[in-house]
Amino acid sequence: MKRVINFNAGPAAIPLDVLKQAQEEMLDWNGTGMSVMEVSHRSKEYEAMHNEAKDLFRKLASMGPEWKILFLTGGASTQFFQVPMNYLFDGRKASYLVTGTWGKKALKEAKRFGPCDALSTENVDGTFTRILRPAEIKIDPASTYVHMTSNNTLFGSQWHAWPETGKVPLVCDMSSDIFSRPFPADKFALIYAGAQKNLGPSGLTIVAVKDSFFELCQEQAKLPTMLSYRTHEEENSLYNTPPCFSIYMLSLTLKWLDRNGGLDAMAKVNEEKGRIIYGAIDASNGYYRGPVEKESRSNMNVVFRLKDVESEDLFVKEAKAAGIVGVKGHRSTGGIRFSMYNANLVDNVKIAASFMEDFRKKHG
Repeated sequence: MKRVINFNAGPAAIPLDVLKQAQEEMLDWNGTGMSVMEVSHRSKEYEAMHNEAKDLFRKLASMGPEWKILFLTGGASTQFFQVPMNYLFDGRKASYLVTGTWGKKALKEAKRFGPCDALSTENVDGTFTRILRPAEIKIDPASTYVHMTSNNTLFGSQWHAWPETGKVPLVCDMSSDIFSRPFPADKFALIYAGAQKNLGPSGLTIVAVKDSFFELCQEQAKLPTMLSYRTHEEENSLYNTPPCFSIYMLSLTLKWLDRNGGLDAMAKVNEEKGRIIYGAIDASNGYYRGPVEKESRSNMNVVFRLKDVESEDLFVKEAKAAGIVGVKGHRSTGGIRFSMYNANLVDNVKIAASFMEDFRKKHG
């Protein structure tokens, strides 16, 4: 069996133990004589796993019973409009903290439903190289919510101190760094994340909503049935057939996280990975150039440039030959990107840093 070091941004690496367990259970899950993909989502076996995954999600996030956990589809891109669809009505407004492409896209969708204030760190050339500073964050207290993106996959920046929003509820797209570190759940009103980076395979979106914020959402009768949060909460995310396999993989990944020390342990590992790769960049005497301001650097998505596009193409080619894949930057930004989610352990990152040094000596 050949396994590569997978730095793809998503779908991304899944813990090997999780993949092995899924392999073992592929033909006979939980004694049913069927794959989990074949079991009815109305069966007691499936529903027990479904509910266990919700409970374990709350446990790892240190969320109490006041948090509703929804299993949806459509990725974060659907949440870009589903959040405002459920909350921006009857003249309500929102505030958006825009520190990357996905925050910009979320703002565009929200404006379809109501007025939005925007605080942005976008540069004149369309790039983003830092997170908003505390002094720059001025929130209209009349806002129904403040929206932020905790980690920016394209540009490689991450919030390391959560914004202060006063009494205005905070909504967060945590797709690319959820469960990579602890976070103060009480600071948030709604969190959403596509699963395909830290929580399992693509096809599943998790939405967590605090009771007090859930009460503010639009009446079910005024929205398309499938786009109302109330529909999915009332039906335990089983109104229609959910992405059963993705939820099963989520449950296995959450158990893996729990066995391995939870979010505190993940934070230590991810901080070490960041130190290794950023150390290699900073020690390269400018051969590798990280565009993100140091205090905004992401431990999940490390982006950097070489002297020209030809050098970057060669880096991607030789990395693949060395068994390191998924390092080409996003098509809209170029450059190199290492997406170092939870499943990429420290040993993988050390190998990548060693490759960087060898490449620099060979071509620098």
